[in-house]
Amino acid sequence: MPLLHTGRRRTKLNRSYNGPPRQGPVRHISPAQLNLERVYEQNRLSVQKKDGLKAPEPAPGPAAKGKPRLLLMGQRRSGKSSISSVVFHKMPPNETLFLESTARIQKDSMHSFMDFQVWDFPGQVDFMDPSFDLDAIFGEIGALIWVIDAQDDYLEAINRLNSTILNLQPSYPNVNIEVFIHKVDGLSDDYKLDIQRDIMQRIQDELSDHGVENAPINFHLTSIYNHSIFEAFSKVIQKLIPHLPTLEALLNDLCRACRFEKAYLFDVLSKIYIATDSSPVDMPSYEICSDYIDVIVDVSEIYGWDRPKEYIEFLEGPPWNKALEDQVACRDAESAILLTDGKRPIMLREVNKYLALVAIMCEGSYEKMPSVTMNVEGTVKGLTEVFEITKQRK
Repeated sequence: MPLLHTGRRRTKLNRSYNGPPRQGPVRHISPAQLNLERVYEQNRLSVQKKDGLKAPEPAPGPAAKGKPRLLLMGQRRSGKSSISSVVFHKMPPNETLFLESTARIQKDSMHSFMDFQVWDFPGQVDFMDPSFDLDAIFGEIGALIWVIDAQDDYLEAINRLNSTILNLQPSYPNVNIEVFIHKVDGLSDDYKLDIQRDIMQRIQDELSDHGVENAPINFHLTSIYNHSIFEAFSKVIQKLIPHLPTLEALLNDLCRACRFEKAYLFDVLSKIYIATDSSPVDMPSYEICSDYIDVIVDVSEIYGWDRPKEYIEFLEGPPWNKALEDQVACRDAESAILLTDGKRPIMLREVNKYLALVAIMCEGSYEKMPSVTMNVEGTVKGLTEVFEITKQRK
């Protein structure tokens, strides 16, 4: 039986997000909600189309101080806007087919456990033009994400990427460059690896010819039709977290104490995991934990509504005579579920309104839930203190 808190107190998990949309039977939404999403997207596209009729800005201009930026760059129709829409705006992957080409730089501010920005650059913009202020673009960059369409001729995309890296090296030698080899869904595993090897070899050879050795470039095979795009963004975001080793150490200690198979610290809004323990990440465990968050958020949508004042007074009256907050064992969202296939419990514990700790337990661990709950409580307290200290330093 899932242990769900579904009383008057709303869970602090942000329920306005239903998580990253995916194909498959996991995500269930009502026709009314689907209608709202479509209306929202039509309005967004309408604004984008009107903006596209205006002359492009000569430079993106200064960004908010202290907010790292993720720059999405690449050729036209490579999938940059689709990636941003699916990961950060919960658009169903199938609906990205109707997105128009980006006509100007699109800036999105993400407010989560860490505020950051996502800039989507049109493929036709030459941001190395003197009219652009390079410091305004790359001054506070967190990562440059270069998207390459694996199903198209990628030689021009590689040439542009190499040119960009060579132009940035003198002034910004430490920029993290993440290459998303995108649209690999439908390709065989062998063919994916062949494409990745070919792209890596071409980029590294040309950079070596120009005297650039060991450039900080990472390669990811991605698709919006599975969890690979979220896995790739997880690795990108983790590089922006200064206290990542501390988070990982806390999760390692928790896994040892409770004999967890795997533990993730998830950003609830995007389903990106910002930290995990040191054991290897396997996609099935990540996918099931991500889907479990969707289930909890959907249940919270059903039961987390505001109760009438009279009903609250009745619950707080005799024979309890206590405020509802004092009648619950845990004021934060927590849940546990037992998988029938492998008999492995999965538990979720809210850290704050943005983050949730999700762990896959070993078979037979369900009988040790009291000690597990105590250890998880201590870990959550430690995670909260880490973020509080980081916030104070900022």
